[in-house]
Amino acid sequence: MSTPTNGFRSPGGPTAAGRQPYNRAVSPLEWIFLGIEPERSVVNHLVEGDGRLGAEDLAHAVSVASEANPGARLVLQDRRWVDSGKAPEVRLLTAETFNRERLDSPALRTGLTGPTCEVLLVPGDPTTVVFRAAHAVMDGRGLLMWMGDVFRVLRGEEPLGANSPIGNDDLLRRICAPDGLPPLAEDPAMEFPSPLGPRPDAAAGPLWRRRTVDGTHPAATAKVTAALAATYGPGRYFVPVDLRRHAPDVRSTAPLSHPLHLPVGADDGWEEVQHKMLTAMADREELANRANPTIMDLPLPVLRVGIAELDDNAARADTHTGRAYVSHLGAVSLDDFSTDDFHATSLYTLGGVNPGSPPEINLVETVGRTEITVAWYEGPGVAARAERLLDVVEQALSPRERRVWAGNRTERALPSGHSVVRLFRDQVERTPDGVALSGPEGDVSYAELSRRADAVAAALRRCGVGRGAVVGLLAGRSVAAVAAVWGVLRVGACYLPLDVRHPDLRLAELLADAGSSLCLVERPYDERDCIPEGCRSLLLDDVVDDLVNVEATGSADAEVSFGDLAYIIYTSGSTGRPKGVQIEHGNLANYVHWATRAFDVDADIRLPLLTSPSFDVTGTSVFLPLLAGGQVILMREDPNHLSLRRLLQESGANALNLTPSHLDLIGRLDITPTGYRTVIVIGEQLRVEVAARAQQMFGPRCRIINEYGPTEATIGCTAHTYDPAADKDSAVVPIGVPADNTTVHLLDAHGRFVAPGEVGEMYLGGAQLARGYLGRPDLNRERFPTLADGRRVYRTGDLARVLPSGALEFIGRIDDQVKVRGHRVEPAEVAQALEDHPAVERAVVVAKSRPGQSGKALYGYVLANSAVEEKELEKHLAARLPAYMVPAAMMVLSELPYTVSGKVDVRALPDPLPAADAAGDDGAEAVDDPVQETVARIWADTLGVPAARLDGQADFHRLGGDSVSLLAMLAALSREVLAPDAEAAFMARLPEILREPTLQRVTALAHQAGTRTTA
Repeated sequence: MSTPTNGFRSPGGPTAAGRQPYNRAVSPLEWIFLGIEPERSVVNHLVEGDGRLGAEDLAHAVSVASEANPGARLVLQDRRWVDSGKAPEVRLLTAETFNRERLDSPALRTGLTGPTCEVLLVPGDPTTVVFRAAHAVMDGRGLLMWMGDVFRVLRGEEPLGANSPIGNDDLLRRICAPDGLPPLAEDPAMEFPSPLGPRPDAAAGPLWRRRTVDGTHPAATAKVTAALAATYGPGRYFVPVDLRRHAPDVRSTAPLSHPLHLPVGADDGWEEVQHKMLTAMADREELANRANPTIMDLPLPVLRVGIAELDDNAARADTHTGRAYVSHLGAVSLDDFSTDDFHATSLYTLGGVNPGSPPEINLVETVGRTEITVAWYEGPGVAARAERLLDVVEQALSPRERRVWAGNRTERALPSGHSVVRLFRDQVERTPDGVALSGPEGDVSYAELSRRADAVAAALRRCGVGRGAVVGLLAGRSVAAVAAVWGVLRVGACYLPLDVRHPDLRLAELLADAGSSLCLVERPYDERDCIPEGCRSLLLDDVVDDLVNVEATGSADAEVSFGDLAYIIYTSGSTGRPKGVQIEHGNLANYVHWATRAFDVDADIRLPLLTSPSFDVTGTSVFLPLLAGGQVILMREDPNHLSLRRLLQESGANALNLTPSHLDLIGRLDITPTGYRTVIVIGEQLRVEVAARAQQMFGPRCRIINEYGPTEATIGCTAHTYDPAADKDSAVVPIGVPADNTTVHLLDAHGRFVAPGEVGEMYLGGAQLARGYLGRPDLNRERFPTLADGRRVYRTGDLARVLPSGALEFIGRIDDQVKVRGHRVEPAEVAQALEDHPAVERAVVVAKSRPGQSGKALYGYVLANSAVEEKELEKHLAARLPAYMVPAAMMVLSELPYTVSGKVDVRALPDPLPAADAAGDDGAEAVDDPVQETVARIWADTLGVPAARLDGQADFHRLGGDSVSLLAMLAALSREVLAPDAEAAFMARLPEILREPTLQRVTALAHQAGTRTTA
């Protein structure tokens, strides 16, 4: 027996050095296959995928791979297989001659007698490649070897090769040496009717039907077999076993499979069937189920007559050797059958129909799905019965009660087929004098806002910006920013909102990645160095104020379809770079209509804009009120306890849209807002205690709505109204049920639907699903897979379960991703930014909770190749990442702790905040200042650290405080330490506090502002 070789040569060249020509005797098993009608004894593996495969490239790869797998080039000479030296043919088919749905084509019904292998290429959507081999020369495993090498050559790799000439008999003798072969098993009797009904005649051709089931399923063969026995009756079931399991070093493409004969009762559970199968394999029973060597005494013409007669009798009597063949090809990686230009999306097999044998059921597992096919003979009603059999198999693997959830019955026709562009125009015509925006710049009517939007649109047209362009928007929460959004949309372009607090390098990176050729910039941000090469800036203030002759020169709005992009928003990326989520107008329109109805938005709503335009939840505050005739209240200041108090008490707002952290902050204010009807909370997990406090603050008539939704599903896609009575015994508020035309599927780690009440990963589907990530086809395939029924979904990484009430409860994450101030953060992106520093050899960033904090904070650990201060690393990150992505603390380590599996041991990483614990037993130095003592106690309550260990140099951020906990601390300090009239003066020093958040400095600023005499 020869060994595999990594060498390969061009077609037509000499035999590889040291390798004998492929030549072996036909085995009894192969002799039987040769006696079957050729068109019924072919193994077909089909690969479907996206992209392109050139016929010439494929033919070259087939030729080279066949040199390394000579079993693909065999011809029969007397009773021996010999290498013809001629590569299998690649035939190009048209879609008209290949019915993918019915798996029907004259090419699939062609036998392989001279050339024993061939390849069919069917371009289209999807592109399909069919690898065919006569069963007499290859089995399913052998065909996979050859196929794998074809794709290796297409990728520019060397084939692994399978040039061993070992056949069935040779392998049996090797396995059974030195004890010899076991006795032959008796031939099975013909006693079982077909589950697919009698055949019309023995001459009928093969029929195939296919079903795809979500997930991969342990013991799938046993589960399917048990279900078939329960449905179609007890009897003998055949399970082919690959003899290569006894000799894993053998790389031969020859047919090397023998069936187990399993007696299965109608009441046998799958566990019992699995036990029978494993016991039979342990006893090596498949070795006895081999072809009788005396079959070789029959000349091939005589054998063919005998087999045909056997088949005639089976067809007339509808009796067969068993109930079914259940063959599992195993798990395959679709990456092995992909190239740079072609990505495989499925692989399945079409089995043969053997004389006297029952229907054949084939299973193949790929990532997240199982392909199932059934093969039988054509005839009246057979196709329908085959579909019913597949129903039985599907139910055994993926029960319908798990796949179908009443909460996903969300179909609802949109009240309008127009985009938000047209809807806003209509609203302006209905209420031109109504107040659209209010805030520090005064009231702005709908007509005035529309005129300013037209001014932006006119300026963009003059710059050549139109449909499909990406326009950056660097602005605060201002009238100009809102006008810019509508102006960009009116020319058919999409907007890219940028956060003014992000560093210049970050902004330039996003603009460049999005391919933006123009950025609208509001003063004073025009002085920043953030516009990359190839992108020009346009001063938004001048554009919006240029209202001269807008009506006369303005053009009509671009015709916007639901498939056009509305905006792109970047989120943190696990690969070390941010990723741009592309939201289409159809996605946005569905959200607007659903949320308007779900949140009771109407012309009376007055909703503040609290979040950065770069945060997708801003869409709720902008689009919903303006498309309902309501009012957007602009808040130029970043939220803090003072600005939020003014907003709640003085702005006239009657609704809120904010994160749970900000709601928690509001709940700590000593106020009682009135007139509020809706508080929409999104971005983080909402704890019941926070919701309960908010409900008490805003009153029983105000709805506290917990909304859930990643950016990839357009702002929000589930919602739940907090119920004090029903939710009181839970720790967190449910996230509710799916939005209109939206679905949520819960799958386990194997891609299987979980049972009701079990925890699974959320896969979102429906009308709000984003187009995908801009320029990231790899991530699109990973994060936007397709379910077995063809529905495209987004894999969130979030865990949830369905409660008995029917609502979804958010459980947590399956990965390291965390939410910081409502923003998604991938620690890997932060680590990558750290490793860009020349002194950093390796970086690890983890998210940890600390006592007293409601969420998690980031902490960084680095291995350095030269001396570096933590402050320098913080400065390095601050120049590249948003503030919420900069770790609360960092440590330079001499080594990283690892688990036995080679992963960083997160639990063994040291505490990065020594300031909280480094003090001795005596604590911090005594301070004769009651104000500092009170401030220290407030810090301790906020951060969960001992007050006695806080000295004057204690740093709030170094102790693990983030921006929200800082605001909570300042609110408590204002309430307990400051004089009643000193709060505004103290909060005016906020920039100084942020620059130097030490206990001593905060205390000094409190003294300067004025403190209570008892503090």
